[in-house]
Amino acid sequence: MHLLVTGAAGFIGYHLCEKLLARGDRVSGLDNLNDYYDVALKQARLQRLQKQPGFHFVRADLQDRAALEALFAANSFDAVVNLAAQAGVRYSLENPQAYIDSNIVGFTNLLECCRHHPTGHLVYASSSSVYGMNTHMPFSVHDSVDHPVSLYAATKKANELLAHTYSHLYDIATTGLRFFTVYGPWGRPDMALFLFTRAILAGEPIEVFNHGQMRRDFTYIDDIVEGVVRVIDRPASPDPDWDAARPDPGGSSAPYRLYNIGNNNPVSLLEFIEALEEALGRQAEKKLLPMQPGDVAATCADIDALAAAVDYRPRTSIREGIERFVAWYTHYTNRESR
Repeated sequence: MHLLVTGAAGFIGYHLCEKLLARGDRVSGLDNLNDYYDVALKQARLQRLQKQPGFHFVRADLQDRAALEALFAANSFDAVVNLAAQAGVRYSLENPQAYIDSNIVGFTNLLECCRHHPTGHLVYASSSSVYGMNTHMPFSVHDSVDHPVSLYAATKKANELLAHTYSHLYDIATTGLRFFTVYGPWGRPDMALFLFTRAILAGEPIEVFNHGQMRRDFTYIDDIVEGVVRVIDRPASPDPDWDAARPDPGGSSAPYRLYNIGNNNPVSLLEFIEALEEALGRQAEKKLLPMQPGDVAATCADIDALAAAVDYRPRTSIREGIERFVAWYTHYTNRESR
């Protein structure tokens, strides 16, 4: 297959490209290499991809309609995986325009290219953040998600609505994946595991929000990527049982699907920190703080639909995953300091 992966120099994008290349696919990896976080980390990921046959890097921004149109005109993609987005719940409070530009305008540009240059399947990143004020656990794709509590979440919900519209109007197969707190080697520096590890090793306190009373469905990167690849290979199709009189938010009469992709095993933040302390052999100094605006107290993914569709089964325990991250972090930071 020839696939386009946007956000290829990002955390999930990098690992996905590696997986696709390893099985013999050709990958065009698009990224704008913006400075939302350390560009050196993105470049390090990219350098590893560029050493592999079958990978072609395209430096472009989804907001650049002309560049995107030229890319699609010059290639025939069997599938497109959109992982490019302005990420981060808290940053959306500070810079809302970045989320509109990237997550709304950029995604619409991509949908237009898929419309005018037929593509077998568009898989795109949504987020567990769309569940917002929902407290019914586990979160299910059959639940309503009309009460987001951050602009980031609202843009991800908008992606799902836009995708459905294009699936309905233009018969484009689209599948949205609601990611649940992905972690692992080559992870983002703005995520808790990276921040905590760096602070503990530096002898600095870590900021623990909601006084540690948080639960997250932490999902290891290898489990995530295995699920994404399986979804790519199974384009969405209309649900023959979908009933417009009793509409199910997770399906449609159009070739449109939504899935949670998580671990289905939430862990308390304090247990997460304890596993990290064990892996590092150091104790953390905890600075307990109230809940951040836009955040939620708990997440848990109902993954039954994804398991039924592609036999998705996450296998990595939190301790095993954290140990792998710490091993990578130690190697990476030692290399960077030389």
